[in-house]
Amino acid sequence: MLQEAPKTRGIKLEVSFSPMLYNIYENPNAIVVVIDVLRATSAICTAFEHGAKELIPVATVEEAEEYKKKGYLVGAERNGEIVEGFDFGNSPYSYMGEKIKNNTIVLTTTNGTKAIKMAENAYQVVVGSFINISALSAWLAKQGRDVLFLCSGWKDRYNLEDSLFAGALVDKLSTEFEIETTLADSALSAKYLYQVAKNDPYKFLRNSSHRKRLAKLNLKEDIKYCLTPDQSSVIPVLKNGTLVKLVEIESTVV
Repeated sequence: MLQEAPKTRGIKLEVSFSPMLYNIYENPNAIVVVIDVLRATSAICTAFEHGAKELIPVATVEEAEEYKKKGYLVGAERNGEIVEGFDFGNSPYSYMGEKIKNNTIVLTTTNGTKAIKMAENAYQVVVGSFINISALSAWLAKQGRDVLFLCSGWKDRYNLEDSLFAGALVDKLSTEFEIETTLADSALSAKYLYQVAKNDPYKFLRNSSHRKRLAKLNLKEDIKYCLTPDQSSVIPVLKNGTLVKLVEIESTVV
């Protein structure tokens, strides 16, 4: 008697809503998508879209200062503001133009670079934002691997915007591609959150703590930019501690 072939569970999608939960969700076979929508991962994607050669994420201001002494272009942000003495903060508008093109940039932020460093030993680490959502979801769909969405949050606390973006990616991967997905409860709840907000994410986030924080700093244009989808097709990927532009090399049959 022939036995029925075992059913595949497809790719598993999970969301770590805070870096403090990462060790619980850590999966050695998963691709980790680091999310810090307002604003680190949006700024990183913008830098590569504008021709940055590579970007070195560091966890502390002290590490950033050492790179600054060596002559690197260095961005440093704490509590939403640029750290005095550095070239940039984490506004995506700072990562545009000729000053970025072909340069190596060093970056430290309150939340995003901390999450990147935390995940650096994962199978693969990529950076996600609304501005590269379509390119990122299409690439993830082709990998055939579990995906863990790591929300940077705010000082290890849950935040709404990162969870919303995680839900947007879960929604795309589970509905727009011909792949089988298994949604953990964390992914399912993020997806439901996004479905409530998707018609107007900007309005949905109007009472969120970080949007209010940035609004007080007169950064409303940053918020709008960071919530605008598909401004870039670049996927930053972590290689040996440095973020570089992911380039897929497809073999061709002649």
